[in-house]
Amino acid sequence: MNYIAFLHKDRKSDYGVSFPDFPGCITAGKTMEEAHRNAVDALTLHIDGMREDGEAIPKPSTLDRLEKYSARPGAMLLLVDIPMDEKTVRVNITARQSQIDTIDRLAESAGMTRSAYLVRSAMKEIKKRSPSPANPRR
Repeated sequence: MNYIAFLHKDRKSDYGVSFPDFPGCITAGKTMEEAHRNAVDALTLHIDGMREDGEAIPKPSTLDRLEKYSARPGAMLLLVDIPMDEKTVRVNITARQSQIDTIDRLAESAGMTRSAYLVRSAMKEIKKRSPSPANPRR
């Protein structure tokens, strides 16, 4: 499913991404390409968290509706394609209470659920370790 995001850049900052259909879901990147990749990850995790919490997932806004949206003057529109057919699976983890408290604090400051924050963190670690032309494994 395609959602529209606002891509914006203030002086002396990275590119920011926000989603009019998902208030509080934000991300950023040093380049437009990185911001777009992070937008896909952030929105996917945000939607997964909403599903886990039993919240309804909004239908994407139309371009006509967003044309009148003035929350981000000067922002470019960015199309973010989210796969909606993959099933979310519940898992249990074991951790010390202090670790969970830290995770919850970080998740809240990022505007995410605990699950979304843990998945995003794990996916970032996987990407760091995955072979790529710029970062081949030895």
